[in-house]
Amino acid sequence: MNRKVYKNIVIALVLLFLNGYAFSCRIYIANVKGAINPVSKQYIDRTLKTAEQNEAECFILELDTPGGLMSSMQDITQRFLNAKVPVVVYVSPYGARAASAGAFIGLSAHILAMAPGTRLGAAHPVTLGIGTSENQQDTTMIRKVTNDAVAQIRSICDIRGRNQDLAEEMVRDSRSVEAKEAVELDAADIIADNLDTLIKLIDGWKVQLKSGAYMLETKDCEKITINMNASEMILYTILEPNIAYILMIIGIMGLLMELSHPGAIFPGVIGGISLLMAFYAFQILPINYAGVLLILFGVILLILEIMITSYGILTIGGIASMLIGSFMLMSGAAPSLRISASVILPALLFLAAFFIFVITKAILAQGKKVTTGEKGLIGELGVASSNIDNEGFVLVHGEIWKARASMPISKGTRVRVVGVDGMVVIVEPSLGDGKEEN
Repeated sequence: MNRKVYKNIVIALVLLFLNGYAFSCRIYIANVKGAINPVSKQYIDRTLKTAEQNEAECFILELDTPGGLMSSMQDITQRFLNAKVPVVVYVSPYGARAASAGAFIGLSAHILAMAPGTRLGAAHPVTLGIGTSENQQDTTMIRKVTNDAVAQIRSICDIRGRNQDLAEEMVRDSRSVEAKEAVELDAADIIADNLDTLIKLIDGWKVQLKSGAYMLETKDCEKITINMNASEMILYTILEPNIAYILMIIGIMGLLMELSHPGAIFPGVIGGISLLMAFYAFQILPINYAGVLLILFGVILLILEIMITSYGILTIGGIASMLIGSFMLMSGAAPSLRISASVILPALLFLAAFFIFVITKAILAQGKKVTTGEKGLIGELGVASSNIDNEGFVLVHGEIWKARASMPISKGTRVRVVGVDGMVVIVEPSLGDGKEEN
């Protein structure tokens, strides 16, 4: 084997080694755009755990959130503070925010980066999804929750070496700062235009892990983005308050349609599934139980309308009760966890239109002449198929009926049914109007 062959083998081995080295350096990326809740917490934890198991160079969370549930936020911050790999929170894209619960999460990262035009803060605990509005909370409880949140955010900043006083203002005074100001005031670390720029900027950055000091080498790392799986995506969508509310309305509509048209099956199945998904969301989201009771009362009134015709009175009461209950349902939650009026009003208008349609049909049906059963025979025309001398037979609706008359009637004479006595029709000679049936 000549020297040239040896040279090519060595080059190939070196390239193979370098390629293997390059791909042994990995950065795992998660992306959360929306509220912080148990599903986003599970997704972040799953991605971070994958990064730790694969000894990644770092974990990056791209974040754009208006806030969310305090319990989920606390789990995420605790996870970040105990992470085995460097955690980077990147508030992006342009115009994004890490507000409320997002501020706690961002400050708990080893490195907090922000895209231009983004903002951080507004972390008062009332907007973290406690579940009731301020005028309904006991003053002492508000103070306790606020002081606890202040202590938490100051301890996070103490561990990460960030501006504790600014963080406290974010909680007590709902202060919010834009990216440049956040860096100047030692709340954030880096301003980066995009993810690639961020990865270049943190190359050589030193962070403190629980295991000791660590210097990032991210320049040539492979980027691996892990998205929410199908089940997480479905559950995350359901936990969006407007979606949960729409599911509740669909569920109510389906069950009411099943009650008004027994045996339809499909509306009942869809309604049941929708209601179960809505209940799943409501047991996690911060809801006002007075609102829930008003909605349930409204549903009861609508069900009674199906059973007792009130000519719309029960429907009006039911819709009004549901309207008030809908606005109360999440009135004390964070703005990101409230139901939009642009969703409530069209949904209830649609529900009202449905019931007006059902009631109108019921009233019209009551005014129609009965065409079936014994009452349906009264007034019908027929012809005597035999002589009727007190009793005989007539042909009505194509059927032979035993007949009785108060006067003799000859065979072939047109007759009109004036009454029904069991299986015997009572007839009298027709005056010639209408069309006889043969």
